[in-house]
Amino acid sequence: MTASFDTIPETALAWHREGKGAVLATVIQTWGSAPRRVGAQLAISGQAEIEGSVSGGCVEGAVIVEALEALESGEARELEFGVSDNDAFAVGLACGGTIRVLVEPVGKVLPEELLTALCEARAARRPVAYVADLDTGARRLDESGHEMRFRMDRSGFEEDGRTFVAIHNPPLRLVIVGAVHIAQALVPMAKIAGYDPAIVDPRETFGASARFPGETLLNDWPDEAVAKLGLDGRTALVLLTHDPKLDDPALELALRSGCFYIGALGSTRTQAKRVERMTAAGFSEAEIGRIHGPIGLDIGASGPAEIAVSILAEMTRVLRTGA
Repeated sequence: MTASFDTIPETALAWHREGKGAVLATVIQTWGSAPRRVGAQLAISGQAEIEGSVSGGCVEGAVIVEALEALESGEARELEFGVSDNDAFAVGLACGGTIRVLVEPVGKVLPEELLTALCEARAARRPVAYVADLDTGARRLDESGHEMRFRMDRSGFEEDGRTFVAIHNPPLRLVIVGAVHIAQALVPMAKIAGYDPAIVDPRETFGASARFPGETLLNDWPDEAVAKLGLDGRTALVLLTHDPKLDDPALELALRSGCFYIGALGSTRTQAKRVERMTAAGFSEAEIGRIHGPIGLDIGASGPAEIAVSILAEMTRVLRTGA
């Protein structure tokens, strides 16, 4: 699991079970230049330990005070901070944005068994939505019924304006077939963007630990490696070998999977031949249309690093917009 995958709910659950007391604070709405996106969380223990962030440091101090008071009273709180609020300005939210934060004591507002189930779903890489009715106080978990939110990784209010849906998606993964120079540039960039990368190449000279120190390397045939790793809706597959013998077996598995992005290196002519092979293999026009080839956004990239930038940019566009 990549280190960028937060463990905030898990930490709150551990603090609660240790008897310290715990509170989860969640950004539920933003306006303007808010420093964190909706769904960002901060865990606070009864001893004022913290993990995570709701504002990048701007209002954490005020939220901690409110959280400790909420833990004492056993009640949820809705907080709002903006540039025009004296309290918020005093603690540094001078960026022009406004945020609303929901504060929930674990065990009193957020049931322990519900938080446990949430953490179990996260550990199993199952997308799950935490749904809070702010009027009735009801809480539940949904693993379906929020497809667009899951797809866009977007927490937020339903149309009634009082039902908040917090999306907990599995960590992003990137499976790269072809341990080439572009992969050497793409892996560290993808890790910064929150991906957990794995590199697949049966050619041990290419897929060597000296070329990718500390990374997950599989020197298996690509279809075997991809099947072993699994492809789900939080996984991107990038094919970089140019060699149909290596790329195509993995590509066929990807076209039958729910992975959110499939990209294949090569020229327009190479892509046309790839389309012909996939058509002959029985794939439909819509299925083949999922392949991004030539791979990456057209930014006039030159050299492995710039091509890697274009690939990561295209992956991000597909992830966030579906385009």
